[in-house]
Amino acid sequence: MTQKTIRDVTMDLLRELGLTTVFGNPGSTEETFLKNFPKDFNYIQVLQEASAVGAADGYAQATRKPAIVNVHTSAGLCNTMSNIMTAYMNKTPLIITAGNQTRAMLLMEPWLTNVQPTLLPQPWVKWSYEPVRAEDVPAAFMRAYAMATQAPAGPVFLSIPLDDWDQPATEPAVVRSVSTRIAPDPIRINEFATTLSQAKNPALIYGASIARGNGWNQAIKLAEKLQAHVFAAPSSERPPFPETHPLYCGGLPFAKGPLSDRLPGYDVVMVIGAPVFRYYPWVPGSYLPNDLQLLHITDDPNESARAPVGDSLMGDAVLSLELLESLVTQRTQAVSSPIKQPHGMAPHPAPSRSDSDGKMTALELFQAVRAACPANTIIMEESPSNIAELHTAWL
Repeated sequence: MTQKTIRDVTMDLLRELGLTTVFGNPGSTEETFLKNFPKDFNYIQVLQEASAVGAADGYAQATRKPAIVNVHTSAGLCNTMSNIMTAYMNKTPLIITAGNQTRAMLLMEPWLTNVQPTLLPQPWVKWSYEPVRAEDVPAAFMRAYAMATQAPAGPVFLSIPLDDWDQPATEPAVVRSVSTRIAPDPIRINEFATTLSQAKNPALIYGASIARGNGWNQAIKLAEKLQAHVFAAPSSERPPFPETHPLYCGGLPFAKGPLSDRLPGYDVVMVIGAPVFRYYPWVPGSYLPNDLQLLHITDDPNESARAPVGDSLMGDAVLSLELLESLVTQRTQAVSSPIKQPHGMAPHPAPSRSDSDGKMTALELFQAVRAACPANTIIMEESPSNIAELHTAWL
């Protein structure tokens, strides 16, 4: 009987985990991984390493399962860093792999050596590792899978010397299952539900974790039971709530003072599945209006710890929505219609034209694009500096 290699055992593990699609832009240090590539796997080759991470990020978000990325050693990994940071902010579970030089040569640091492989992708990965022995490669993938998928999900990195793949495997890989959702503390969520029920005018701020958990229906049920206005958290990665819903107020600005200015009149606001808060430009002001109590639910302990205001609860966004909806008191009094601002998440409204030089402004450009698009066009924006103009033209 032919002895299995590290490659064979690792591929068996990836099959068991359902990870048979790989995105990549390989080089010489990845050739040993790709040799005898299994016919039941798909390798999606792209033209540059950053594109591989971007494509894997989109795939993982769409399928709601992890994806594997295979890039070249240090130079290729450097090319990925902007999109690894994006995946980290998106909380997308990715296992990013890169080859390294042959183990026998690492001490000499020959050409293409990733000299400090575990440090290079930090701080934008949850875990970074180069196995000490070739025999540890399959177990390293299992740990990478667990780290990437457990809350808060995110990218991880494995550096694998190119001669590891052909080494003989001493034992089969151990396949484990892990939980990917955190149930909230029952006592604390009861306290949060009581506070919401007793509020005179509560508001909800929803974040991208609701969308990642496919939780729009649960988000709608809680908002309707409370008859509460709903805001999207500042610079949310994904839409957390249907923008056509009558309770939707739009996105909050990603600046301190303007965000606070959007919340007067509410006595309790609950943030679910988002940081408190994601800011970009410095615009002075208070974090919250006076006498506004903030409650925060997140599955990310870092988000909970760094929040400058509010009382936090660790928990999966969708599980928390379901529990809250079952615990809060039904409101019968209809809420007033929300005031929607056309500039949405922007810290300031779109500027009006102040000159007559004839040059097209950002607002005029977006208006022209909007006029040329069908009514059901889906927009993916990357225009933070002109987001006020974009929202004014589009919404």
